[in-house]
Amino acid sequence: MDDHRYNVLFLCTGNSARSIIAEALLNRHGRGRFKAYSAGSHPKGEVHPYTIELLRSLGFETDAFRSKDWDEFARPGAPELDFVFTVCDNAAGETCPVWPGQPMTAHWGIPDPAAAEGTEAQKHLAFAEACRMLTNRISIFVNLPIRSLDRIALTRKLAEIGEMDRTPERRSA
Repeated sequence: MDDHRYNVLFLCTGNSARSIIAEALLNRHGRGRFKAYSAGSHPKGEVHPYTIELLRSLGFETDAFRSKDWDEFARPGAPELDFVFTVCDNAAGETCPVWPGQPMTAHWGIPDPAAAEGTEAQKHLAFAEACRMLTNRISIFVNLPIRSLDRIALTRKLAEIGEMDRTPERRSA
């Protein structure tokens, strides 16, 4: 039985929607095997209200979620990270801090629901779609045989997960 708990950081620019949703989902679906965190390169300072509404509708307690800077996870005393995933294309192109312990990294780009335009229903749908995409990716991730994969195979699997649900034009991004 593998009793190691993996620490995972989800990064986005604003840390107000996608990365927060991913943190919530992995902490639920990881069932104690994973501890998820989220942060942003330029945090908005608050979690998007639609993110809170979505998570509450899914039965999550939302009081502890906050928009925070990724530097919190590069400081002494921060959790040692096993995995770092960028969930927005902007954060993937930015220079990240040096993470202690050389965690595995991958880009799992998801369209930004906070940038959605249109009716309120269309905006809510964008958040639900981001959640669906993240749920699919996280479900596959938590079921990977991490301990039995070498670093090269695991890197390949993480990249494949990041390509899920991407349209051909987004794959080249």
